[in-house]
Amino acid sequence: MDSSSLVIIKYLLLYSEWGNVKRVVNLTLAVVLVVGTVGAVTGVGGPVGAATAQETPECGFPITETDATGESVTVEGPPETVVTLNPSGAQILWEIGAKEKVTGVTKHAMNLEGAEERTNISNAGQTISHEIVVDLAPDLVIVPLSRVATEEDVETLRDAGLTVFAYSTANSIDEVRERTLLTGQLVDECEGAVETVEWMDKQLDIVADAVEDKERPDVLYTFFGFTAGEQTHIHDILEAAGGNNVAADAGIEEYQPVNEEVVLAEDPDWIVLNSNSPEIPEGEGFEQTTAVQEGQTIVLDINHINRPGPRIVYAVQELAEAFHPEAYAEAVEAAESTPTPTGEQPEDDETPASDTEPTESADDDGAGFGVVVLLGGLLGVSLLGLGRKARHTGDK
Repeated sequence: MDSSSLVIIKYLLLYSEWGNVKRVVNLTLAVVLVVGTVGAVTGVGGPVGAATAQETPECGFPITETDATGESVTVEGPPETVVTLNPSGAQILWEIGAKEKVTGVTKHAMNLEGAEERTNISNAGQTISHEIVVDLAPDLVIVPLSRVATEEDVETLRDAGLTVFAYSTANSIDEVRERTLLTGQLVDECEGAVETVEWMDKQLDIVADAVEDKERPDVLYTFFGFTAGEQTHIHDILEAAGGNNVAADAGIEEYQPVNEEVVLAEDPDWIVLNSNSPEIPEGEGFEQTTAVQEGQTIVLDINHINRPGPRIVYAVQELAEAFHPEAYAEAVEAAESTPTPTGEQPEDDETPASDTEPTESADDDGAGFGVVVLLGGLLGVSLLGLGRKARHTGDK
């Protein structure tokens, strides 16, 4: 697939300014996203939390790891200052208790409490300002690779003398876990990383208990006329919540457009939307679905479903509560009545989603502003939680 197609898909993942988005006309795109080299893909539909017994990583320096660019990266000592070039990286740093080390973030990470006090490293468009990052002189730059933060950015910053570690795109819940633990090692926050992953596993285990042996409703996630098939973290979210992702049943992999014929044929019981694309797409195919006829649609915070970080757990919880309300309530009650050795549940510290600029990307792996103009020229058509309380200051 050429780079233009990838740009289109990533832009569609990220933007909210289009309002009511219509059916894709004469468009056939396949998306090939970079799959992470670290961590195993979670077994679909299984008890996600129980699937990975994590060994406790040890923090020690110097630490040398091979990153997504194939570079052997050495961090000589515990970094005191960190810059991240994508909001999923910032989310992880906030979650594991390393946010005080962060000196620079992109404008797409401004939903995090206190992020406005950090230096904005974004240019006026959707690119990274190398000059700002270099001027900050961080001990470590963390880069989840994307259409905004590219290998070229990584190379430029390395040529400027910075230590840069790049991650590939996380395409499963397990890869989010692995990225979280490795980040903890890189920034000397191993304890916080382990606690974050343990929290994820605990909450996912509650959901797994709730949905075990339950009939799975057919579910379609749609955003700007696209859907998420297999080999995506969103597929993992839908399945972990006790749903059956009909996009996967239709043979869709990665992120692809979904047409009305497929929607009508699959007839989902539930339609899942996000806060940047909250309207049900127009068209008879959608209107005739069981989901629409029975009012079974749900809108999730885009920061929780489209951004591959620990907060994807919120999306799993909210969906499980919608799909299996009684079973989920019973599982939560049972878990709350069982004493656990890890009792601390600090406060929520995420800025409400409404504070996110509606014309900016609220998703990880962000793409560019001005995408409407680009798509108009390229396509010539109109496209169609038991909340977690984080370890230190909490996020949601």
